[in-house]
Amino acid sequence: MAIPAHAALWFLPFVLPICYAIALTDLRGMRIPNWAVDLLAVVFIVVGPFLMNWTDYGWQLLHLPIGVGLGFLFYSAGMIGAGDAKFAGAAAPLVAFGDMRFILLIFAANLLAGFATHRIAKHTPLRRLAPEWQSWDVGKKFPMGLCLGGTLAIYLILGACFGR
Repeated sequence: MAIPAHAALWFLPFVLPICYAIALTDLRGMRIPNWAVDLLAVVFIVVGPFLMNWTDYGWQLLHLPIGVGLGFLFYSAGMIGAGDAKFAGAAAPLVAFGDMRFILLIFAANLLAGFATHRIAKHTPLRRLAPEWQSWDVGKKFPMGLCLGGTLAIYLILGACFGR
């Protein structure tokens, strides 16, 4: 993995609670709150300079506007929700460019597992554990924050274990 192990390890205690909050709020209300997305970006902006050299930090900081721009294009095309686009943009600086194929692989696996698990739980007695969740009753829509948050968390955990 291209992400430095020490950087992933230091980002983890800040990012994991945010990923959890994003997944939970998306399951509960089908929305990703702005404060969580903003906080994710702030974590990289504040903690990043202490963990990387200035060149790497600058390049990875450039991932933020590029990620937001790409997210906006996907949102404009109706492919994803606005919160999902904002989250992807805010999470982009935390992903090393060399790990792009790896993060897409994690996301694909996480998306399949998350979708299947959510749909199975929706149609079984497991639904009674959280009957108030809005994500149960939105038709074909899916709480992508569950998979996006999980993907970032898994990536950083793997980066802490196997990063350079």
